[in-house]
Amino acid sequence: MKSSIRKSIGWAFVLVAMLNPSQLTAQQNPRYRLVDLGTLGGPHSYGSVNGDGFQLLNNSGTVASAADLGVPDPNAGFFCYVLDCFQQHAFRWRDGVMTDIGALPPNNNSAAGSINARGWITGQSQSAEIDPVLGIPEFRAVLWKHGQMTDLGTLDGGTESLGIYVNDSGQVVGFSTINSTPDPLGFFGEPTHTFIWERGVMRDIGTLGGQDAFPGTSCSGQPRNVVVGMSSLSSTPNPTTGQPTMDYFLWKDGKMTDLGSLGGTMTGFTGCANHRGQVIGESTLPGDSMLHAFLWDGTMTDLGTLGGDNSEAIWINDAGEIAGSADLPGNQRHDAVLWKNGAIHDLGTVSGDPCSRGRGINARGQVVGGSSDCRNFLHAFLWERGGPMLDLNTVIASGSGFQLTNAFNINDRGEILAKAAPLGFTPNDDEDLGHLVLLVPCHSVDDDEGCGGSTQGSALTTRATASSIVKLGPSPMRPLPAAEWRAQFAQRLHLQPKGTPKN
Repeated sequence: MKSSIRKSIGWAFVLVAMLNPSQLTAQQNPRYRLVDLGTLGGPHSYGSVNGDGFQLLNNSGTVASAADLGVPDPNAGFFCYVLDCFQQHAFRWRDGVMTDIGALPPNNNSAAGSINARGWITGQSQSAEIDPVLGIPEFRAVLWKHGQMTDLGTLDGGTESLGIYVNDSGQVVGFSTINSTPDPLGFFGEPTHTFIWERGVMRDIGTLGGQDAFPGTSCSGQPRNVVVGMSSLSSTPNPTTGQPTMDYFLWKDGKMTDLGSLGGTMTGFTGCANHRGQVIGESTLPGDSMLHAFLWDGTMTDLGTLGGDNSEAIWINDAGEIAGSADLPGNQRHDAVLWKNGAIHDLGTVSGDPCSRGRGINARGQVVGGSSDCRNFLHAFLWERGGPMLDLNTVIASGSGFQLTNAFNINDRGEILAKAAPLGFTPNDDEDLGHLVLLVPCHSVDDDEGCGGSTQGSALTTRATASSIVKLGPSPMRPLPAAEWRAQFAQRLHLQPKGTPKN
């Protein structure tokens, strides 16, 4: 009897959609089954060690990232890999099973930064070698595939390397120090170059004339033999920042092209290309006091803001749709945005929150991210089909014990990888504490087990009102001085010793 009722309800929804599809879209909200990915025995699992713009969830539903083990970090006392000082390993999660994919011997930490469509994973592991300058374990780029881990080594006698992403053809893109003259901008005081590793061979792709070149992000999988990144143009400090000028580059089939800038001398952290050859990133404007997102499609176009100073482009799909965020007038608030067909669309915030940021977009144009108090993420969101923004906490079953704070990835099946903090815990972006969770769409009214939310409802989100915006600090999207840019990049990649000041 109950099954018949469900089927009748299902046919009723189909009939309404045929008669008035726009009305159904406005009234119907999706429902999701929440899957707690767990940990490797410790308290926390983490998002991408590389930051925003990286694929940790592929279209088969496989997840790669890192989690705490149930033992203290063996290097605690002089270097903790994560703030809670537990040992951390990279993991692979698929079909309900989390697998510890290990670290380099003898007893080190590791983290996954990216996964490709084939399930290959790249990232970083501490090695047995001790850095002669810092006195901490050196980092090595590693590749995990078919249950095996490969140490990718370094470039030209360098001491450090990191795997940033692996594309679908199996090429690993990362960066490595090289044994050369001292370089104050490079990590650990050495020049840093971008590499492509393939079939056991690590290739230095060069620079735009300076000593350093860093790779950008992966988005949902860059094409073979294509790398987007940032490079210094010379070794001469410019008068604005006191550091060498940096531009974005596009390396394709062995040729590196300087994409230029929006008039400034610094770049943002992100930057990737889609399969149409379109490139996104961020560049400062003349004077280096404002940072704007750009789209390069043969020429560089400033994507603008929502009336404030700064904007950021995090993810581009193959349709050319871009997810990110932009400042509103006054620069105390920023909203998630979608750039589509040359226009910027304000996606709003979860009701009551003054700020939000877009973090990922899939081939269907669904955008995910986090809504915040302008300092820390509070509510993971989904935006689709013209909105409004949907608080993902309202479309999962009650009683999970979690608050979904931020969503990183959404694959083409609509599955969402998000961060969840225990109820009662005040989220802190810097600490990134809690568990990773996977939200799996419930596709029919018969699909009830573990599903939450309501199939009908009014708009759940709005633009925050002015009265709710009080005592907020400056926009975290502000352009950074070169030394701070380097320090934040190093901190994000776990390259700073315990006790190093945070910005």
